[in-house]
Amino acid sequence: MNVLLTGGAGYIGSHTYLALIVYGLKPVILDDFSNSSPTVLERLELISHKPVVCELGNVADLPFVEAVIQRHKIQAVIHFAGSKAVGESVALPLRYYDNNVVGMTRLLQAMEKTGCRTLVFSSSATVYGDPAKVPITEIFPRSHTNPYGHTKLVIEDMLYALQAADSSWKMAVLRYFNPVGAHPSGLIGEDPQGPPNNLMPYIAQVAVQQRPILNVYGNDYPTPDGTGVRDYIHVQDLAQGHIAALQALTSHGILTVNLGTGRGYSVLEVVKAFERASGKSVPYQFMPRRAGDVAQCYASTALAKQLLGWEAQLDLDSMCADAWRWQKGSGNVSGSAW
Repeated sequence: MNVLLTGGAGYIGSHTYLALIVYGLKPVILDDFSNSSPTVLERLELISHKPVVCELGNVADLPFVEAVIQRHKIQAVIHFAGSKAVGESVALPLRYYDNNVVGMTRLLQAMEKTGCRTLVFSSSATVYGDPAKVPITEIFPRSHTNPYGHTKLVIEDMLYALQAADSSWKMAVLRYFNPVGAHPSGLIGEDPQGPPNNLMPYIAQVAVQQRPILNVYGNDYPTPDGTGVRDYIHVQDLAQGHIAALQALTSHGILTVNLGTGRGYSVLEVVKAFERASGKSVPYQFMPRRAGDVAQCYASTALAKQLLGWEAQLDLDSMCADAWRWQKGSGNVSGSAW
């Protein structure tokens, strides 16, 4: 099967590329490198020992995407391309609606015109807003607290409507929780532009003294150690979830599942695990709670196991060990977001 990965040079896309290669599928990357580095293509070739096929362009360019699908005889699309920083979405909402919603609309139009009707969509746990309880199941009410989350919710509704109108579409909506870690080779991983928005890369940068201290927002939550609890999933497990989704779509029209581990880790648990993995001290200081943060957020993974036959295999220590191997590597290129 030939699979198009939009945004395939990015953090999750590049790891999924390698998972597809191992599984015997033929991935084609489509990326404009607006939030990634072309250097990742060399590293994918180094790891996979295969030449990378990459098309340079934007997913919203309808004629271009049509031509790519036809040229490579694409049978399925995994859609990663889009903007993803919550804070930036609040400051630049039009960019987010344009990149995410309009980009998806153009991609679906290109797929429809070329007869390619199998899609795996990178959604997010942000569609649950502030959940009333945990673990979060897929039938929880959806809401949003920022434009980024709203774009994911709008796209989900677009996919449901399209599949209801035309049952020939096969679609998987994968709601990610908190992807972390890196490829065990240490050659690809997450390298955010500017100050990290996520906990793990921030901890890693403190460990290598790129940043002086970790700010922990809130130590008075109703959790075992007072700090916020989140569901962290190794990016390698997440990549395998996409393979499982493609397989499941042979017998499902549309499915929506959480991809997480099913348990939460507190901020301090992650700090201690990273210190074990790295042998480095991670100094931190407590700060007031941030508006909008919740005490606990973690997934119910029962439906993913039932529908996909998938569950996460790697624990927090593995996540930290691989993130540390990537962070300390000499090939880590500042300013790229792999």
